[in-house]
Amino acid sequence: MAYKCVIVDDEELARELIETHLSQLDDFELIASCASAIEAHQVLQDERIDLLFMDIEMPLIKGTDFISSLKVKPDVIFTTAYRDYAIEGFELNAIDYLLKPIVFERFFKAIEKFVSLKKANLTSERKSFIYIQIKKKNVKLILDDILYIESIKDYIRIHLNNDKIMLKHGISAFESKVDNRFLRVHRSFLVNSDKVTAYTKTDLEINDLEIPIGDFYKADVLEKIKTAQ
Repeated sequence: MAYKCVIVDDEELARELIETHLSQLDDFELIASCASAIEAHQVLQDERIDLLFMDIEMPLIKGTDFISSLKVKPDVIFTTAYRDYAIEGFELNAIDYLLKPIVFERFFKAIEKFVSLKKANLTSERKSFIYIQIKKKNVKLILDDILYIESIKDYIRIHLNNDKIMLKHGISAFESKVDNRFLRVHRSFLVNSDKVTAYTKTDLEINDLEIPIGDFYKADVLEKIKTAQ
């Protein structure tokens, strides 16, 4: 899988240098090279971007102000000629802060940091299984086998690819045990987002099954599904 990147800098030579550095790396795809934050905003509306190379001192909108304004933030490596912005950049949880002119060795260190963090996040966010208690036994449950979880009063029904399991368990407590691929879409439904085959503003589909999206959860669910594309 290639990481999708966007370069944002009002200086053409600066953009070309980062493009040259990126071209020497595998697994990185340059989606757009933008001369302003306004151009970049349109790209972010249309594409899921993994990494932004963002200049700070630009006309109209500073890079730091642009990142602060985003609801869904890609990872960011700030690029600038000014040391004074370093603290502000790291307060925005930037991966790194590169001073121009950017030499390849320093650029590569920033890329290594980005890749390491991505791998660490993937490891921490994804579990392969949990244990559930069935008839006093702790039984391994493979998370990838779960389609969705349904709450029925004091019980939950776990719908699997080829089976169902009924447990006396609260759905919120079960939600805390699984990883972030599982979306709470309704007070009574927790869905494995990897299994979703279609969606509208009011429901999700897993194959031929429709699962309602509750009004309270709608904005969060739709945002997460769109950004996962």
